[in-house]
Amino acid sequence: MPITPATATHSSSNGTAEAILLELVDEDGVTIGTAEKLTAHQPPGQLHRAFSVFLFDERGRLLLQQRALGKYHSPGVWSNTCCGHPYPGEAPFAAAARRTHEELGVSPSLLAEAGTVRYNHPDPESGLVEQEFNHLFVGMVQSTPRPDPEEVGATAFVTAAELAERHAKDPFSAWFMTVLDASRPAIRELTGPAAGW
Repeated sequence: MPITPATATHSSSNGTAEAILLELVDEDGVTIGTAEKLTAHQPPGQLHRAFSVFLFDERGRLLLQQRALGKYHSPGVWSNTCCGHPYPGEAPFAAAARRTHEELGVSPSLLAEAGTVRYNHPDPESGLVEQEFNHLFVGMVQSTPRPDPEEVGATAFVTAAELAERHAKDPFSAWFMTVLDASRPAIRELTGPAAGW
């Protein structure tokens, strides 16, 4: 993991797992405190900062990831390229780039802000709640993903039509359509009208 002022305090030198803290925010996205990750997702959920990344190849296909089966939240479902939570004090842009590399082994060749979206999505399978103020990013990927198997079960590049077919038959994360729809204006600007997003 790259060491920055935000990540330095979250790196364990002895290899032991430590509590992961999330940044709690108000309805305007202003930081108001921190909470342990699992606690923040317990019903009814605490509003916290998150990010979602949508990366496309040069043909305008979206890189999807299937979340690893070992994940405690939404295991085995398909979702956007990468999503997660900045460490307290870490810029969402930096967190998005960091986690994309950690999970998929790729660095975006382009990454741009695409707005924010606020949502409240209970996950019926786990009973956890996604109560998030989500920073959206769109970009390009030009290298082959090398996913971390503890994070990612599979990846796929899909066209808009292929995504519609897959979404109709495969399980997707509770938040996927919300973050995709909120990102569509930036996605269309990136991929052009011919890609169909």
